[in-house]
Amino acid sequence: MKKILLLFTLIFTITTSAQYTILSAVDIKEGMEDQYLQLEEFFGPVHDLAIKKGIQDLQAVFKVVSTNDDGDNVANYFIVTGFSSKEQLDAYNKSWEEGKWLALSKEAYKGKMSSRRVTRYLNSVGSESNERRNYHLVGVDASIWAGGDLKPGDKMNILGTIAKSDDFEQYESEVYKPLIEKEILKGNHRYWALSRIYERTENAYEDITHMFFNIGVEGADNTEGWQKMQSSFKGQKLIEGLQAASEHQSGGQLELISIHN
Repeated sequence: MKKILLLFTLIFTITTSAQYTILSAVDIKEGMEDQYLQLEEFFGPVHDLAIKKGIQDLQAVFKVVSTNDDGDNVANYFIVTGFSSKEQLDAYNKSWEEGKWLALSKEAYKGKMSSRRVTRYLNSVGSESNERRNYHLVGVDASIWAGGDLKPGDKMNILGTIAKSDDFEQYESEVYKPLIEKEILKGNHRYWALSRIYERTENAYEDITHMFFNIGVEGADNTEGWQKMQSSFKGQKLIEGLQAASEHQSGGQLELISIHN
């Protein structure tokens, strides 16, 4: 269980200990999905070495299974890169800017792949995608975790939202989180988390301020607590306040493809 809790702390870095994540939304060029997956497979040993050296803590790739995003360059994949601090995240970005990942990649493949081939892989980054939108996230809050180890094939829901009040985060932590944790203890849900966007690339969606992450249980109904709250006047007012505190935007369901930690 300790390993599971650490894993999810690193994956989403959406905890009260203020850890950090880079979330990359990747729009793949038509007909280039296989090439993209080959590139991610190539980077597997490189991420393992980067984690060993303390450059990053976690890297996971998710495929978009369904989405209600009707904007331009809709993401086909999301990449989650986790860090234990903002300083570590900033150093990671700087290492890419300074070209240090070529040397790291050559070290990871020493004796296994020629330097020329490794260089070709590094130079091909981005050629398979129309666009990559990066969001830097800081953890706000997260539920307890249940349901066993995360593995390829597991599903996760992601949802962007716009905070409409200063107490939005407090509403989520003090009203919604207790409801979902009761459902987790009943076996009707696995995980809930909230993160805040503090920085983004120029091409990233500008309106969203926060992101939700949910891992459910297939076929389970986790609305009992919500319905019970609606049955009382106090509960109705809490729900009204919760709903008024933010405006949900685009979201979708993701499937885990690979993970390194």
